[in-house]
Amino acid sequence: MTAAADSRPDQTDTPEVVPAEPATAPDAVEETAATRPEASVTAGEAPTLEEAPVKDPAEEASAPDVPADDATAEETAVTDDALSSVSVTEDAPAPAPAPAPTPSPRPGPVPTPGPRGPLPRAPRPAAPATPAIPSPAADEPWGRVDDEGTVEVREGGAWREVGQYPDGTPAEALAYFERKYADLASEVVLLETRHRAGGASAADLRTTAKALHERIVGAAAVGDLVRLASRVEVLTGDLAAESETEAAAAREAVQEAVAQRTALVEQAEALAARDPKTIQWKQASAELTSLFDQWQAQQQNGPRLSKSVSQQLWKRFRDARAIVDKHRREFYAGLDEEHKSVRDRKTRLVEKAEALAPKGEDGIGAYRDLLDEWKTAGRAGKKVDDALWARFKAAGDALYSARGEREAADAEESREKIEAKRELLVEARTVADVSDLAKARAQLTAIQRRWDEVGRIFPRDKERALDDDLRKIEQALRGREDVDWKRNDPAQKARANDMTRQLTDAIDKLEEEVAAAKKAGDKKAEARAVEALDARKAWLKALGG
Repeated sequence: MTAAADSRPDQTDTPEVVPAEPATAPDAVEETAATRPEASVTAGEAPTLEEAPVKDPAEEASAPDVPADDATAEETAVTDDALSSVSVTEDAPAPAPAPAPTPSPRPGPVPTPGPRGPLPRAPRPAAPATPAIPSPAADEPWGRVDDEGTVEVREGGAWREVGQYPDGTPAEALAYFERKYADLASEVVLLETRHRAGGASAADLRTTAKALHERIVGAAAVGDLVRLASRVEVLTGDLAAESETEAAAAREAVQEAVAQRTALVEQAEALAARDPKTIQWKQASAELTSLFDQWQAQQQNGPRLSKSVSQQLWKRFRDARAIVDKHRREFYAGLDEEHKSVRDRKTRLVEKAEALAPKGEDGIGAYRDLLDEWKTAGRAGKKVDDALWARFKAAGDALYSARGEREAADAEESREKIEAKRELLVEARTVADVSDLAKARAQLTAIQRRWDEVGRIFPRDKERALDDDLRKIEQALRGREDVDWKRNDPAQKARANDMTRQLTDAIDKLEEEVAAAKKAGDKKAEARAVEALDARKAWLKALGG
C-alpha cells in the first residue's frame, strides 16, 4: 500500500501533507506487490469497496493505541540498540504485532472514497520551546488514526496531522509513523553517545545537532517529539560552549603554527643573507633540507592556516630557498673554474718532478722547491688531487730511494771505520791516567790526528755518537790543565806568598796576646785571642804555608 497525504475535494484551504522520509531511515523498504498484492495502490486509482481490506473487530480490539509509557519504553529500547551498535538496525521496535509495509511517496494525490470533514491540527512550530512540557496521562496516546487513515501526533495540548495510511489498519498506520519516530530517537541517542565518547569535533556535532533538530520539528512521526527536540536543544547548548573552547584552542594552535613557520622562514632568510664565500655548502644544504622537511611536517600534521598567511610565509620561504640555491650554484661554478686552474698548475708540477728522476739524489733539492710550490697551488678537487699527488709523490720517492741506496752503500763501507774509531776511543781513555799533563796532551793530539784520518762515517748518528765520546775525553784533560795553570801561575804565587807573610805576622802577634792574657789572668781576652789564632792558622794551612 502507499502512504500519502489526503487531497480532500471539500477542503481547498488544507495543504497537502506527505510524511517526510528520513534519509537514514533503516526501515524504508518497500514491500512489493508479490509480498502484499492487496496493499498496492497506484497513483490516480481509488480503492473500491471490494478491494479495501475487511477489518476484523477482534483485530482492532487487539491493537490498542500506543500510550506514552510505551513510547518511553520504545526510546529506551532504541537507546540500548544505539549504544551496542552505531548502525541503526532495520527492525525497530513497534507496538503492533504485525509489521506494516513501507509506503513509497507518490508525487500526485491519492483520492479516498467519501468526503471528510476538517480535522484539528497544530501549527508547525519553528523552534520548540525548551521549558519542560507537562507529562500527559499514562493512558493518553501520542498518536491517533481516524476512520480514513489520517494519522496525527499529539504535541502539547494540540494534534498535528503527519500523514495518511488509508489502506491499512490503525495499528499498522501508527506502527509506520512510530518507526519514523524511532529512527529520529536513535539518531539523537547516537549523537549523544558520540558527544559523551569524545573524539569528534564539537563544531561538527553541533552542525549535525542543528540539522537533526530541524528534522524533528514538524516531523512526520508519532512519538514524544517535543521531548526529543528538547534533548537536542540541550545537547546543542552544550556543544555551543564546547565549540567556543574548541575554537579558542584552534586559534591558539594556528597562532603557534604561524610562529613556528615564521621561525623557519627567518632561519632560511638568515641563511640566504650570509656571504656565499663563508658558507660551508654541505652543511648549509643539509640545514636547508631540514628546514624544508620541518615545513612539510607542519603543513601535513599541523593546523590549517589561512590562505593569505600561508601563501605569504611560503613565498618568503621559497624566495629564501631560491637565493640559497642561486648562491650555491654560483659558488660551485666558480669552484669548478678554480679547480680547473689548480689542476693545470699541479699537472705541470708533476711533470717537472717526474723529469728529475734521471738526476737521482742530486734532484732532491729541486724536488723540494717543487713541493713548496705544490703546497701553495691550492686544491683541485679530492679525486683529482689524490691522483696528481700520487704521481708527484712517486717522483719524489724515486729521488729519495736513490739517496737511500747511496747511504746504504756508505754504511757498508763505514763498518771498518767505526771499528777503527772505537779502538782509538779505548786508547784515548788512557790519557786520564797520565800524570804529566804535557805528555797527556801530546798523546791525545796524536789520537785526534789518527781519528781525522779515518774519515767520515755513515750513518751520521753513529758518527755523532763516536765524536761525542772523544770530546768528553778532551774536556776532561782540559779541566786538569786549567787546574794546573791556576796553581803554577806566577802572579797567583806572588799573591799567595804575600798572604802567607801577613798570616804569619798575625799569628805571632796573637800568640803574644794569648801569653799576656794568661799572665794577667784575663780569661775572656785569652779566649778571644785563642779563637783568632786558630782561624789564622787554618787560613795559613789552606794557602800551603
